[in-house]
Amino acid sequence: MKAFVHELGELKIKEMDEPTAQQGQVVVSIKVAGLNRRDLIIPNRLGNAGQALILGSDGAGVIDSIGESVEGFCVGDEVMINPALRWYDNSDAPPAGFDILGMPDNGTFAEKVVISAEQVEIKPEHLSWEEAGVVALSGLTGYRSLFTKGNVKKGDTVFIPAAGSGVSSFLIQFAKNIGAKVIVTSRSEEKRKMALELGADIALDTNGDWEKELADETIDLIIESVGRATFNRSLDVLKKGGRIVIFGATTEDTVDFDLRKFFYGQYQLFGSTMGSREELRSMLSHMEEFKMKPVVDHTFKFDQAQEAIDYLKEGKQFGKIALQINK
Repeated sequence: MKAFVHELGELKIKEMDEPTAQQGQVVVSIKVAGLNRRDLIIPNRLGNAGQALILGSDGAGVIDSIGESVEGFCVGDEVMINPALRWYDNSDAPPAGFDILGMPDNGTFAEKVVISAEQVEIKPEHLSWEEAGVVALSGLTGYRSLFTKGNVKKGDTVFIPAAGSGVSSFLIQFAKNIGAKVIVTSRSEEKRKMALELGADIALDTNGDWEKELADETIDLIIESVGRATFNRSLDVLKKGGRIVIFGATTEDTVDFDLRKFFYGQYQLFGSTMGSREELRSMLSHMEEFKMKPVVDHTFKFDQAQEAIDYLKEGKQFGKIALQINK
């Protein structure tokens, strides 16, 4: 089968052995895979590693074969991949043994993937293949950040720096679905406009004076993923006693902030990473209830995988990028 791999410091499409389903596993013929920033980070971590690793965490497709002891699935079932490996029940933090599909296990940028039957879910009927293929990682990350960690409620005001990311496009919709007010930022006028069209109430220029522009707003919850470049600016607009949830750091990881200001402000700081299968299923129920769909910015053909990676690296997208693998 064809797969998009990292090998000896290079990204390339390569012929790989087709996987076979062992006990408790299924082989899924991938229709569409989804790109994530993780796919940019992993090659840097691997360096010049000699063994070919298939990238990709998100994907949706059709069950091609089933191993022994698999129940609840049949060949031909339309499914989506849950890339949060071995995290089944909601918990304060991931359990021991948790990994994300795509490293160290082979991922979804291939014509077929073998995975535990515990890691697949029936594809929601209201989603196209492109939509189902990009949902899980970003959607689950946003859902846990907003609901489990952020405890968002109807009437809350949520502040989301960096409106163009895949997770942000989910966050905007999730928050609006339950009646929260949403404020976002972006350097791009086009992305600010798209965020407003998606449902955001206010879209600010990242380079603007947030404190001045939000002087009349009460920010209950901030969902941060940028890191050092925006953390203190975000904290400056959060109400006393407010909550800030961090799920990523696209700029520098290390942040200096004023501890005295923080504890006098009675702020609440939470870390979040991906989510459990329980939360994924809750997220899918939420999406079905509101007939919510992910924002797919662009779909590339499989032989354009490197172009898709380059497009993601440029950061021009609003929402998700899909990779069509099998028609």
